[in-house]
Amino acid sequence: MSVFTYKAMDANGTIVRGNIDAANNSDLELRLTRMGLDLIDFKPVREQTLTLRKRPVKRQDLINFCFYMEQLTGAGVPMLETLADLRDSLDHPRFREIIADLIENIEGGMQLSQAMQLHPDTFDHTFVSLVAAGEHSGEIAEVFLNLTETLKWQDELASQTKKLLMYPAFVGTTVLGVTFFLMIYLVPQLVGFIKNMGQELPLHTKILIFVSGIFVNYWYLILTLPILTWAGLTFLIRTEPRARYKADDFKLRIWMIGPILHKIILARFATFFALMYASGISILDCLKLSEAIVANKVIESGLQRASQLISEGQSVTTSFQNVGIFPPLVVRMLKVGETTGSLDKALRNVSYFYNRQINESIGKVQTMIEPIMTVVLGAILGWIMLSVLGPIYDTISKIKT
Repeated sequence: MSVFTYKAMDANGTIVRGNIDAANNSDLELRLTRMGLDLIDFKPVREQTLTLRKRPVKRQDLINFCFYMEQLTGAGVPMLETLADLRDSLDHPRFREIIADLIENIEGGMQLSQAMQLHPDTFDHTFVSLVAAGEHSGEIAEVFLNLTETLKWQDELASQTKKLLMYPAFVGTTVLGVTFFLMIYLVPQLVGFIKNMGQELPLHTKILIFVSGIFVNYWYLILTLPILTWAGLTFLIRTEPRARYKADDFKLRIWMIGPILHKIILARFATFFALMYASGISILDCLKLSEAIVANKVIESGLQRASQLISEGQSVTTSFQNVGIFPPLVVRMLKVGETTGSLDKALRNVSYFYNRQINESIGKVQTMIEPIMTVVLGAILGWIMLSVLGPIYDTISKIKT
């Protein structure tokens, strides 16, 4: 397969440009015809160049896809017609090409889940497994409905996580910027005046002058060292499994933020586990697929140990309890669900409970961060004022006496 960039025209006469995989020129024209486009011009594209120019398929695009599929398949519209209508209504060039490829592969004899499996960057393993379970059970519309709700929840959760992390980062950057301004511009101007007074300076004033000198003479190190350290740690975490494990463990222990991240991970796990289990996927397969969903090596290791214990004959509740990384709430709800035979419902209750706690905790953290940052900035300003005005006041007092 080669990659081509093309210029084509749709039925309304609108010019459409994009990139598509094709075996040759004839195959390219055939694929565009199936997408409802008439080829005008084309040329081969290098794969490296294509990677930089591709517009990614975002979660919101998948939400619209799942909603569309649920509505039409639930109404009894055949799969190929549903995908063809969806392809014609999309304004996302890359996603339209993917849908066209799904249609082509289904016409070639594949199931929808098998065709999706050829696009792992868009449809992950969990997504494909859920669609496959829906095909086997005949409840494909129900699966797409659950996927729509789950992706919406995941999108909201991602927004909450960004809100949790971005606000402290913004306030911290502001405090750091003010500190740089004071140490590099304001303090050096006042230091000369203080030294010219010719009196013995107090210790805190000497410390201020020393710190200001570091900022003035080594500002480039102060700016670059954190960035280089962050880049080095990121590389180490990505390449060394033990470093990744320790970093993920540290994330769960960070003051204020760690417990919230833990709840977010458990809510994500509970939601997807319930969705997969309700779709007919076995418990062991649910646990296996959940390992990639949690995106945390500590929780992932716990799921692997729980899966091992279940495969050895222990109950789900006992296995999760013995792992030791899941709170009593999760274990208790698992026990209820296992006893009543409604494990998916119990896990949805866990997810609902944690979602409420996450919203409340994020609000509390944001409420606490603002006064903390204000106190830090006030302490820095107070230290500078005391160190600068203290010697001046002492000199004025001596003059009066």
